[in-house]
Amino acid sequence: MLLTLLTTIYSCIHLAQAAPAVLEQRDVSPDVLSRLQLMEQYAAAAYCRENNNSPETQLSCHVGNCPRVDAADTYTALEFQNTPHTDTTGFVAIDNTNQLIVVSFRGTASFLGWIVDFTYNRTPTTICNGCGAHQGFWTAWLSVRDAISNTVRDLVVANPGFNVICTGHSLGGAIASLAAADLRNAGYNATLYSFGAPRFADSVLSEYISNQPGGNYRVTHTNDPVPRVPPSWTGAVHVRPEYYITTSNFQPVNTADIRICLGSLDRGCNAGWLWFDVISHGWYFDNIWLCFPLLDLSPL
Repeated sequence: MLLTLLTTIYSCIHLAQAAPAVLEQRDVSPDVLSRLQLMEQYAAAAYCRENNNSPETQLSCHVGNCPRVDAADTYTALEFQNTPHTDTTGFVAIDNTNQLIVVSFRGTASFLGWIVDFTYNRTPTTICNGCGAHQGFWTAWLSVRDAISNTVRDLVVANPGFNVICTGHSLGGAIASLAAADLRNAGYNATLYSFGAPRFADSVLSEYISNQPGGNYRVTHTNDPVPRVPPSWTGAVHVRPEYYITTSNFQPVNTADIRICLGSLDRGCNAGWLWFDVISHGWYFDNIWLCFPLLDLSPL
Protein backbone atom coordinates (compact mmCIF):
# COMPACT_ATOMS: atom_id res chain seq x y z
CA MET A 1 0.00 0.00 0.00
CA LEU A 2 2.85 2.37 0.82
CA LEU A 3 4.37 1.73 -2.61
CA THR A 4 1.04 2.60 -4.24
CA LEU A 5 0.86 5.87 -2.32
CA LEU A 6 4.45 6.83 -3.10
CA THR A 7 3.93 6.01 -6.77
CA THR A 8 0.85 8.21 -6.86
CA ILE A 9 2.65 11.12 -5.22
CA TYR A 10 5.64 10.78 -7.56
CA SER A 11 3.35 10.70 -10.57
CA CYS A 12 1.58 13.84 -9.42
CA ILE A 13 4.91 15.62 -9.00
CA HIS A 14 6.21 14.49 -12.38
CA LEU A 15 3.06 15.46 -14.25
CA ALA A 16 2.81 18.79 -12.44
CA GLN A 17 6.21 19.68 -13.86
CA ALA A 18 5.39 18.49 -17.37
CA ALA A 19 1.78 19.50 -17.93
CA PRO A 20 1.09 22.71 -19.87
CA ALA A 21 -1.05 25.38 -18.23
CA VAL A 22 -4.21 26.51 -19.99
CA LEU A 23 -5.79 29.35 -18.05
CA GLU A 24 -8.71 31.67 -18.56
CA GLN A 25 -7.59 34.78 -16.68
CA ARG A 26 -10.77 36.29 -15.32
CA ASP A 27 -12.78 36.28 -12.13
CA VAL A 28 -15.91 34.19 -11.92
CA SER A 29 -19.14 36.16 -11.77
CA PRO A 30 -21.00 36.68 -8.47
CA ASP A 31 -23.76 34.47 -9.88
CA VAL A 32 -21.36 31.59 -10.55
CA LEU A 33 -19.82 31.96 -7.09
CA SER A 34 -23.27 31.88 -5.51
CA ARG A 35 -24.24 28.75 -7.45
CA LEU A 36 -20.99 26.99 -6.54
CA GLN A 37 -21.58 27.77 -2.87
CA LEU A 38 -25.16 26.47 -3.01
CA MET A 39 -24.16 23.27 -4.80
CA GLU A 40 -21.35 22.65 -2.33
CA GLN A 41 -23.98 22.81 0.40
CA TYR A 42 -26.08 20.24 -1.48
CA ALA A 43 -23.00 18.02 -1.71
CA ALA A 44 -22.41 18.51 2.02
CA ALA A 45 -26.02 17.55 2.77
CA ALA A 46 -25.43 14.09 1.29
CA TYR A 47 -23.11 13.33 4.23
CA CYS A 48 -25.96 13.85 6.73
CA ARG A 49 -27.72 10.59 7.54
CA GLU A 50 -31.05 12.33 7.98
CA ASN A 51 -30.98 13.05 4.23
CA ASN A 52 -30.42 9.47 3.06
CA ASN A 53 -32.75 7.35 5.18
CA SER A 54 -36.06 9.26 5.40
CA PRO A 55 -37.55 10.06 1.96
CA GLU A 56 -40.15 12.79 1.45
CA THR A 57 -38.72 14.92 4.23
CA GLN A 58 -37.14 18.38 4.33
CA LEU A 59 -33.41 18.47 3.67
CA SER A 60 -31.31 19.64 6.59
CA CYS A 61 -27.77 19.64 7.95
CA HIS A 62 -27.96 19.34 11.72
CA VAL A 63 -24.37 20.57 12.04
CA GLY A 64 -25.14 23.88 10.32
CA ASN A 65 -22.94 23.68 7.21
CA CYS A 66 -25.72 23.99 4.60
CA PRO A 67 -27.73 27.06 5.71
CA ARG A 68 -29.04 27.90 2.23
CA VAL A 69 -30.32 24.34 1.80
CA ASP A 70 -31.86 24.49 5.28
CA ALA A 71 -33.62 27.74 4.38
CA ALA A 72 -34.99 26.53 1.03
CA ASP A 73 -38.35 24.82 0.49
CA THR A 74 -37.07 21.31 -0.19
CA TYR A 75 -38.05 17.69 0.17
CA THR A 76 -36.42 14.45 -0.88
CA ALA A 77 -38.17 12.34 -3.49
CA LEU A 78 -35.61 9.52 -3.26
CA GLU A 79 -33.00 8.62 -0.67
CA PHE A 80 -30.47 5.78 -0.86
CA GLN A 81 -27.96 4.68 1.73
CA ASN A 82 -25.04 2.24 1.61
CA THR A 83 -26.23 0.26 -1.41
CA PRO A 84 -24.95 -3.35 -1.41
CA HIS A 85 -21.39 -3.85 -2.70
CA THR A 86 -20.89 -0.16 -3.63
CA ASP A 87 -21.86 1.85 -0.52
CA THR A 88 -23.48 4.46 -2.79
CA THR A 89 -25.35 7.03 -0.70
CA GLY A 90 -27.27 10.22 -1.45
CA PHE A 91 -30.63 11.65 -2.45
CA VAL A 92 -32.78 13.20 -5.16
CA ALA A 93 -34.51 16.35 -3.93
CA ILE A 94 -36.84 19.08 -5.10
CA ASP A 95 -35.89 22.68 -4.29
CA ASN A 96 -38.99 24.81 -4.85
CA THR A 97 -37.21 27.99 -3.77
CA ASN A 98 -34.51 27.78 -6.45
CA GLN A 99 -36.53 25.64 -8.91
CA LEU A 100 -34.07 22.76 -8.90
CA ILE A 101 -34.13 18.98 -9.08
CA VAL A 102 -30.94 17.98 -7.25
CA VAL A 103 -29.19 14.61 -7.44
CA SER A 104 -26.49 14.50 -4.75
CA PHE A 105 -23.98 11.78 -3.85
CA ARG A 106 -22.01 11.33 -0.64
CA GLY A 107 -18.25 10.92 -0.75
CA THR A 108 -16.27 7.96 0.48
CA ALA A 109 -16.65 6.74 4.05
CA SER A 110 -12.98 5.67 4.35
CA PHE A 111 -10.93 8.46 2.79
CA LEU A 112 -7.37 7.59 3.81
CA GLY A 113 -7.59 3.92 2.91
CA TRP A 114 -9.21 4.87 -0.38
CA ILE A 115 -6.30 7.18 -1.26
CA VAL A 116 -3.67 4.55 -0.49
CA ASP A 117 -5.34 1.70 -2.39
CA PHE A 118 -6.44 3.78 -5.37
CA THR A 119 -6.16 1.96 -8.69
CA TYR A 120 -7.73 2.64 -12.07
CA ASN A 121 -9.44 -0.33 -13.70
CA ARG A 122 -11.09 0.82 -16.90
CA THR A 123 -14.42 -0.70 -17.87
CA PRO A 124 -16.60 0.04 -20.92
CA THR A 125 -19.69 2.17 -20.35
CA THR A 126 -22.95 2.67 -22.20
CA ILE A 127 -22.64 6.47 -22.15
CA CYS A 128 -21.03 6.68 -25.59
CA ASN A 129 -19.28 4.48 -28.14
CA GLY A 130 -15.79 3.53 -26.98
CA CYS A 131 -16.18 5.29 -23.62
CA GLY A 132 -14.54 3.83 -20.54
CA ALA A 133 -14.70 4.71 -16.85
CA HIS A 134 -13.22 3.68 -13.53
CA GLN A 135 -14.84 0.32 -12.83
CA GLY A 136 -15.71 1.05 -9.21
CA PHE A 137 -17.32 4.41 -9.96
CA TRP A 138 -19.28 3.01 -12.89
CA THR A 139 -20.53 0.12 -10.75
CA ALA A 140 -21.53 2.58 -8.02
CA TRP A 141 -23.58 4.61 -10.50
CA LEU A 142 -25.23 1.51 -11.98
CA SER A 143 -26.39 0.46 -8.51
CA VAL A 144 -28.73 3.47 -8.33
CA ARG A 145 -29.13 4.50 -11.98
CA ASP A 146 -32.60 3.07 -12.59
CA ALA A 147 -34.08 4.45 -9.38
CA ILE A 148 -32.59 7.90 -9.95
CA SER A 149 -33.53 8.03 -13.64
CA ASN A 150 -37.14 7.11 -12.88
CA THR A 151 -37.35 9.65 -10.06
CA VAL A 152 -35.86 12.46 -12.14
CA ARG A 153 -38.26 11.64 -14.99
CA ASP A 154 -41.27 11.93 -12.70
CA LEU A 155 -40.01 15.14 -11.09
CA VAL A 156 -39.31 16.81 -14.44
CA VAL A 157 -42.85 16.02 -15.60
CA ALA A 158 -44.33 17.35 -12.36
CA ASN A 159 -42.09 20.45 -12.23
CA PRO A 160 -41.68 21.93 -15.73
CA GLY A 161 -38.98 24.56 -15.90
CA PHE A 162 -36.97 23.21 -12.96
CA ASN A 163 -33.24 22.71 -13.65
CA VAL A 164 -31.65 19.29 -13.11
CA ILE A 165 -28.44 19.36 -11.05
CA CYS A 166 -25.94 16.59 -10.27
CA THR A 167 -23.47 17.23 -7.46
CA GLY A 168 -21.16 15.42 -5.08
CA HIS A 169 -17.90 15.62 -3.18
CA SER A 170 -14.91 13.29 -3.53
CA LEU A 171 -16.14 9.86 -4.68
CA GLY A 172 -19.59 11.45 -4.89
CA GLY A 173 -18.28 13.91 -7.47
CA ALA A 174 -17.14 11.08 -9.73
CA ILE A 175 -20.52 9.34 -9.48
CA ALA A 176 -22.30 12.66 -10.08
CA SER A 177 -20.28 13.10 -13.28
CA LEU A 178 -21.47 9.76 -14.63
CA ALA A 179 -25.02 10.50 -13.51
CA ALA A 180 -25.00 13.85 -15.33
CA ALA A 181 -23.76 12.21 -18.53
CA ASP A 182 -26.45 9.53 -18.48
CA LEU A 183 -29.22 12.00 -17.63
CA ARG A 184 -28.11 14.26 -20.48
CA ASN A 185 -28.27 11.30 -22.84
CA ALA A 186 -31.84 10.78 -21.63
CA GLY A 187 -32.73 14.30 -22.74
CA TYR A 188 -32.25 16.33 -19.54
CA ASN A 189 -30.07 19.43 -19.62
CA ALA A 190 -28.31 18.44 -16.38
CA THR A 191 -25.63 20.69 -14.91
CA LEU A 192 -22.69 19.04 -13.14
CA TYR A 193 -21.03 20.43 -10.00
CA SER A 194 -18.29 18.23 -8.52
CA PHE A 195 -16.04 19.09 -5.58
CA GLY A 196 -12.70 17.37 -5.05
CA ALA A 197 -13.56 14.55 -7.44
CA PRO A 198 -10.95 11.99 -8.53
CA ARG A 199 -10.19 11.19 -12.14
CA PHE A 200 -12.84 8.74 -13.31
CA ALA A 201 -12.93 8.64 -17.13
CA ASP A 202 -10.79 7.63 -20.05
CA SER A 203 -9.98 10.26 -22.69
CA VAL A 204 -12.95 9.35 -24.89
CA LEU A 205 -15.48 9.65 -22.07
CA SER A 206 -13.83 12.83 -20.76
CA GLU A 207 -14.16 14.51 -24.14
CA TYR A 208 -17.74 13.34 -24.52
CA ILE A 209 -18.88 14.68 -21.14
CA SER A 210 -16.86 17.89 -21.51
CA ASN A 211 -18.70 18.64 -24.76
CA GLN A 212 -22.21 17.70 -23.65
CA PRO A 213 -24.71 20.53 -23.19
CA GLY A 214 -25.65 21.39 -19.64
CA GLY A 215 -22.43 22.79 -18.17
CA ASN A 216 -19.61 21.29 -16.10
CA TYR A 217 -18.19 22.86 -12.94
CA ARG A 218 -15.35 20.68 -11.66
CA VAL A 219 -14.25 22.47 -8.51
CA THR A 220 -10.89 21.86 -6.83
CA HIS A 221 -9.17 23.48 -3.85
CA THR A 222 -5.46 24.33 -3.52
CA ASN A 223 -3.50 21.11 -2.92
CA ASP A 224 -6.40 18.71 -2.38
CA PRO A 225 -4.86 15.32 -3.24
CA VAL A 226 -7.97 13.53 -4.48
CA PRO A 227 -8.26 15.29 -7.89
CA ARG A 228 -4.72 14.05 -8.61
CA VAL A 229 -5.60 10.37 -8.34
CA PRO A 230 -5.57 7.95 -10.02
CA PRO A 231 -2.35 9.26 -11.65
CA SER A 232 -2.83 10.32 -15.25
CA TRP A 233 -0.36 7.77 -16.59
CA THR A 234 -3.01 5.13 -15.80
CA GLY A 235 -5.22 6.64 -18.49
CA ALA A 236 -7.64 8.29 -16.05
CA VAL A 237 -8.77 11.78 -17.11
CA HIS A 238 -10.87 14.64 -15.72
CA VAL A 239 -13.67 16.51 -17.45
CA ARG A 240 -13.22 20.18 -18.34
CA PRO A 241 -13.12 22.94 -17.21
CA GLU A 242 -11.70 23.20 -13.70
CA TYR A 243 -12.72 25.87 -11.19
CA TYR A 244 -9.77 26.12 -8.82
CA ILE A 245 -10.19 27.73 -5.38
CA THR A 246 -6.92 29.42 -4.40
CA THR A 247 -7.72 30.48 -0.83
CA SER A 248 -6.33 28.70 2.22
CA ASN A 249 -8.40 26.45 4.45
CA PHE A 250 -10.99 28.16 6.68
CA GLN A 251 -10.93 31.38 4.61
CA PRO A 252 -13.86 33.00 2.75
CA VAL A 253 -13.86 32.68 -1.04
CA ASN A 254 -14.52 35.68 -3.29
CA THR A 255 -14.95 35.89 -7.07
CA ALA A 256 -11.25 36.70 -7.54
CA ASP A 257 -10.23 33.61 -5.58
CA ILE A 258 -11.39 31.11 -8.22
CA ARG A 259 -9.17 30.43 -11.22
CA ILE A 260 -10.53 28.72 -14.33
CA CYS A 261 -8.36 26.13 -16.09
CA LEU A 262 -9.73 25.09 -19.45
CA GLY A 263 -7.79 21.84 -19.83
CA SER A 264 -8.09 18.55 -17.99
CA LEU A 265 -4.50 18.59 -16.64
CA ASP A 266 -3.11 22.08 -15.99
CA ARG A 267 -0.21 22.95 -13.71
CA GLY A 268 -1.73 26.38 -13.12
CA CYS A 269 -4.45 24.76 -11.02
CA ASN A 270 -4.65 21.74 -8.70
CA ALA A 271 -2.38 19.51 -10.81
CA GLY A 272 0.53 21.89 -10.25
CA TRP A 273 0.99 21.08 -6.58
CA LEU A 274 4.01 18.98 -5.58
CA TRP A 275 2.53 17.82 -2.27
CA PHE A 276 -0.88 17.52 -0.66
CA ASP A 277 -2.98 18.64 2.29
CA VAL A 278 -5.78 16.32 3.38
CA ILE A 279 -7.64 19.15 5.12
CA SER A 280 -7.98 20.98 1.80
CA HIS A 281 -10.07 18.05 0.58
CA GLY A 282 -12.65 18.57 3.29
CA TRP A 283 -12.75 22.37 3.14
CA TYR A 284 -14.11 24.08 0.02
CA PHE A 285 -16.44 26.95 0.92
CA ASP A 286 -17.02 25.36 4.31
CA ASN A 287 -16.42 22.04 6.07
CA ILE A 288 -18.10 19.89 3.45
CA TRP A 289 -18.05 16.59 5.36
CA LEU A 290 -18.94 17.94 8.80
CA CYS A 291 -22.01 15.67 9.02
CA PHE A 292 -19.76 12.65 8.51
CA PRO A 293 -16.46 13.71 10.08
CA LEU A 294 -13.46 11.78 8.83
CA LEU A 295 -11.00 14.32 10.21
CA ASP A 296 -11.09 17.20 12.64
CA LEU A 297 -11.03 20.23 10.34
CA SER A 298 -11.14 22.80 13.12
CA PRO A 299 -8.55 25.56 12.71
CA LEU A 300 -5.55 25.16 15.00
